[in-house]
Amino acid sequence: MFSSVAHLARANPFNAPHLQLVHDGLSGPRSPPGPPQRSRHLAAAAVEEQYSCEYGSGRFFILCGIGGIISCGTTHTALVPLDLVKCRMQVDPQKYKGIFNGFSVTLKEDGVRGLAKGWAPTFIGYSMQGLCKFGFYEVFKALYSNMLGEENTYLWRTSLYLAASASAEFFADIALAPMEATKVRIQTQPGYANTLREAVPKMYKEEGLNAFYKGVAPLWMRQIPYTMMKFACFERTVEALYKFVVPKPRSECTKAEQLVVTFVAGYIAGVFCAIVSHPADSVVSVLNKEKGSTASQVLQRLGFRGVWKGLFARIIMIGTLTALQWFIYDSVKVYFRLPRPPPPEMPASLKKKLGLAE
Repeated sequence: MFSSVAHLARANPFNAPHLQLVHDGLSGPRSPPGPPQRSRHLAAAAVEEQYSCEYGSGRFFILCGIGGIISCGTTHTALVPLDLVKCRMQVDPQKYKGIFNGFSVTLKEDGVRGLAKGWAPTFIGYSMQGLCKFGFYEVFKALYSNMLGEENTYLWRTSLYLAASASAEFFADIALAPMEATKVRIQTQPGYANTLREAVPKMYKEEGLNAFYKGVAPLWMRQIPYTMMKFACFERTVEALYKFVVPKPRSECTKAEQLVVTFVAGYIAGVFCAIVSHPADSVVSVLNKEKGSTASQVLQRLGFRGVWKGLFARIIMIGTLTALQWFIYDSVKVYFRLPRPPPPEMPASLKKKLGLAE
């Protein structure tokens, strides 16, 4: 699969987003060759030669998937206590009346160890989701970019981010669904099971495979809008930060400075992610706790106010989560020396059409 898209990915604008007019002979006659000058573009090219692989190669997609495993698996597991309280607030708002009250009640009933319930299915499930989410996002972004062509990729880049992330999340949720169902059952039904090994056979005996996949449709409802916002908002926020906030071009920023921009953009995207996906998250939490219920029945029973319970906790969790995920993912790219193209610039051919070329 990766080899079939590699040659397409190399030709798309994300492979070489800094499209200089001089490359296409649009900036006037060339001056005679002189002594070599080390401009920032040449410096960027020198750095590019040190990449461990080519953008769009099979190795690139695989390492991006590994980055997704590390970023999603670790961050979701670290936030299990907050996720547990949030889930309990959604399924039993009378008992868990707020984030602080939820922590207090959980500590009284289950002790400190109780806050770690569901860590195993969380780590496994979200590691698999991260593999598909980030790995397939890079694949679909390259494919759709090639289908659109260079100029339309730039003009419709937000739509491209939305389409690529939605496509990736569709498969990511299929990988996540079994462990998400198991995690919610462990966290929201005291006494049902304390570990992954206890919960899986018990759930399978009671409901068969349906126990693990009955929540995949509402999971799509929650995760696809979440991921579309996560990637599109992040990409455009990074673009805006470098354009209006960061006082120097990205090519002149150190890797540490670039990672700070990544973290800030990730947190901004995370707040919007939490808001757009929260109603569906409430439905998933209740649905995976109960037997025989459907998403429409749960939604009708919760009502408008009910689906927004636990939003504050989710904003804190998802904002932090998304920022850390983007920071870790970008750090993994730096560690593996993967190509990290800057925000796209207008192609030279489009500049010429719009009369912007000199």
